[in-house]
Amino acid sequence: MCDSRRTVVGLFLAFAVLAAKADQPNSIPHPSLAATPSEAKVRARLLFETINGSLQVMHRDFFDDEDTFAIPSRSLEDVFSELKKSHHVEIRWMTVNADVLNVDHDAKSEFEKAAVKALSKGEPAFEKTGDGIYQYAGAIPLRSECLKCHLRRRTRNEPRTSALTITIPINE
Repeated sequence: MCDSRRTVVGLFLAFAVLAAKADQPNSIPHPSLAATPSEAKVRARLLFETINGSLQVMHRDFFDDEDTFAIPSRSLEDVFSELKKSHHVEIRWMTVNADVLNVDHDAKSEFEKAAVKALSKGEPAFEKTGDGIYQYAGAIPLRSECLKCHLRRRTRNEPRTSALTITIPINE
């Protein structure tokens, strides 16, 4: 991993630790400890806002369409992997109504398919609690300047949507 990607990963891990500590000011929660549903909801929204905001800044500052490894979403996947290992939080990109640039971003679960329907209709987020997990899907707007990559054969510049899904274990 190059130094700039390592720095980005380090910054995001620091944000993740801060998010995890938000409701426990003096300790980092042990990875095996699940959150309550309300804690999971707050953590998911905080993670979503942190990652989405960072994605926008990284696209502005670091995107290079000539270099496939200079894609901000790809760098963030390293962060997602670390969060899964350290906190059992699963995060992934999901295509809503743009071109599928990576088949791993297709909706897979029933939750994700329902989220795609809701986010396609303009809902800002979709969530579900059950089976020991809290699931959150937040819309990431793809504005006109994003469409050159996310919508290859476009005839209009109307905004499209991608999403970030976050799954957090909970105590029910």
